[in-house]
Amino acid sequence: MGFKEGFLWGGATSASQCEGSFDLDGKGLSVSDVVSSGSHHSPRRICLDRDPAYAFPSEWGSDCYRRFEEDIELFTEMGFKAYRFSIDWSRIFPHGDDAEPNEAGLDHYERLLSALREHDIEPVVTLSHSEMPLNLVKKYGGWRNKRVIEFYVRYCSAVFSRYRGLVKYWLPFNEVNDMLLPMSAFGQGGIYHDGTESFTEQPDYPNERMNALNNILIASARAVKMGRDINRDFSFGTMICHITQYPRTCCPEDQLLVQMDDLYRNCMCSDVMLRGEYPYYAWTYFRRHGIELELTDKERADLKAGTCDFYTFSYYQSICQTTRAEEFGDQTGGNIMGGVRNPYLELTDWDWPIDPVGLRYTLNKVYDRYRVPVMITENGLGAVDVFEADGSIHDQYRIDYLRRHIEEMRKAVDDGVDLIGYTPWGCIDLVSMSTGEMKKRYGFIYVDADDEGNGTFDRFRKDSFYWYKRVIATNGEDLS
Repeated sequence: MGFKEGFLWGGATSASQCEGSFDLDGKGLSVSDVVSSGSHHSPRRICLDRDPAYAFPSEWGSDCYRRFEEDIELFTEMGFKAYRFSIDWSRIFPHGDDAEPNEAGLDHYERLLSALREHDIEPVVTLSHSEMPLNLVKKYGGWRNKRVIEFYVRYCSAVFSRYRGLVKYWLPFNEVNDMLLPMSAFGQGGIYHDGTESFTEQPDYPNERMNALNNILIASARAVKMGRDINRDFSFGTMICHITQYPRTCCPEDQLLVQMDDLYRNCMCSDVMLRGEYPYYAWTYFRRHGIELELTDKERADLKAGTCDFYTFSYYQSICQTTRAEEFGDQTGGNIMGGVRNPYLELTDWDWPIDPVGLRYTLNKVYDRYRVPVMITENGLGAVDVFEADGSIHDQYRIDYLRRHIEEMRKAVDDGVDLIGYTPWGCIDLVSMSTGEMKKRYGFIYVDADDEGNGTFDRFRKDSFYWYKRVIATNGEDLS
């Protein structure tokens, strides 16, 4: 059967990781602007005062803010049908609680969206991708404060109204379920406690973190409902960080562990966003962990009224879980949701398991659960690329990774999954969110910049650029 006609082949980025120009045209500071560089072995640091002893990679990113027209030309050359990117909230409302939006920010994204439309590239716009205005953290406590719902909806109203004829697909929040992890409290939730330094090891108070997530879900629902009032042709999607799980053994307790953990981590947020209410197992979890959710009858009604239309997710890896961890000494450092190593899978240089078959499994699972169109909005391989003397970049390892995943996508389509698009992560090299590095490259397009922001920032086509161009031109038939 293969991919349907009009399948949305493309790529994905986020503003804080690729735009740079962090203080240009009236932009305010965002949460990403105060997170330093790091590495696989040295965690990024949160520095609200932007200590000059540290480097802050959002200052330069990939210089996409100033070079977006050049980048769109390259996307067009590849044949992109879609481009997923984020609008930086702090460019539109620099302080978050401003009475009026920043015209320079609105104008920038209008020019970007118009350029995409001129090249017949469908925008898929993420409204919040770790770019909360820092003032909302300092003044209101981030998403812990229900007032931030109001500020987010005001921001959405501004961009929905301005771009009502330019955008169809909107994603209210990136990887919204990341808030289930303590390490996402600052970047996703705007939660900061005095003395916090490590980006990955933050003090954690589950009750406040879960209530912050609850406020995010309410904000999403209210934005969706408002967006449909502005333009009934708008289509809204979830964006879930899906970490597919397997039991490490056939021990019945391992099966139950994986079932319950998968429901909570992978399904709860999308259940709320697509079904309009918290599922039974969420309430059980809250009760058992002493979490008291602040949810009014009005907010419950909002969740019901603002459900999404389609399901999108990121997929990079799977993990194994077991109740018998003491029997296994093979913990995998790249497993951001924990777990033990799967002996049947190889690892990337950053210790992330490579599991293409798991993508087919996941596609069938989520489509069976929700029966709405599905889009893969992140997938890719972070690796160290070598820039050859002649300007070529031979990244066969990336081609092999993507080929194997697309093969499994095609099998899932043949299984009957309504898959409508694929936007692999970092279509142009950008700063890694987890480590703050540029050397962990994902793109089809090489950016001449290092981890300290040195370089020309000129663009170069990798071997994968030409390969993906052929994939798109044949609608996924030619993967050679």
